[in-house]
Amino acid sequence: MASRYALRAVALLYLALLLVLPVGLIGYRTFQHGLAPFIDAVNSPDARHAFWLTLEVAFWAVLANTVFGIGGAVLLVRHHFPGKRLLSTLIDLPLAVSPVVVGLALILVYGANEPVGGWLQRLGLQVIFSVPGMVLATIFVCLPLVIRAVEPVLLQLGEEQEQAAHTLGASRWQTFLRITLPGIRWALAYGVVLCLARALGEYGAVAVVSGRVVGETQTLTLFVEDSFNNFNQPAAFAAATVLAAIAILTLLVAKLLRPKDSP
Repeated sequence: MASRYALRAVALLYLALLLVLPVGLIGYRTFQHGLAPFIDAVNSPDARHAFWLTLEVAFWAVLANTVFGIGGAVLLVRHHFPGKRLLSTLIDLPLAVSPVVVGLALILVYGANEPVGGWLQRLGLQVIFSVPGMVLATIFVCLPLVIRAVEPVLLQLGEEQEQAAHTLGASRWQTFLRITLPGIRWALAYGVVLCLARALGEYGAVAVVSGRVVGETQTLTLFVEDSFNNFNQPAAFAAATVLAAIAILTLLVAKLLRPKDSP
């Protein structure tokens, strides 16, 4: 019994020093002079632009990964084909590769001086140092989250109901909308929330491909770093508090949406 309480105390102390204390200090530094400096900081034009740009990038990244996550999970669970294990391994690649490496790789493919990037540039589409490149980088780092949330639920559902629907004359699309999608809806919502949280907090890959142009390609995470480095601490702490609040809210939503059989 004593050892159990000791382990709990060590775990709580570890979490307090690593998570609670740093986040608490950010909140304290944000509001130590009252609410007015916080409101002024988050209402600045650069902060507002960074916030809305972050939401825009996160929206497109979540949308793309939701579509791919559903399709990829169905492909891996319901179909057998050569290279299936390789595809499954590649899906987990963003979990192992540094986001900075991802950003560099995107520059080597979509940079203006590269074949693909140059071709897109001639068509009038600039990828690197603009919003499309930031969206691509965020899509990459969030890639496994939706598919890995949906995949085990699809396995648990089995194929009996879908096969019965096909036998009764339902098309693949009708089967998906009326049987598959309702069966995976909570797992899908959980994966989408995780993807959104990852997209909102992405820094490394976006920092490489964005160019960090204030008022143009500066997300909220980049705004925090830039403000802190320029000794604008009220703005840095205010933006960091907004990000922390979003993260906590997302964590609570993800906890509520977590499939009941998950640990």
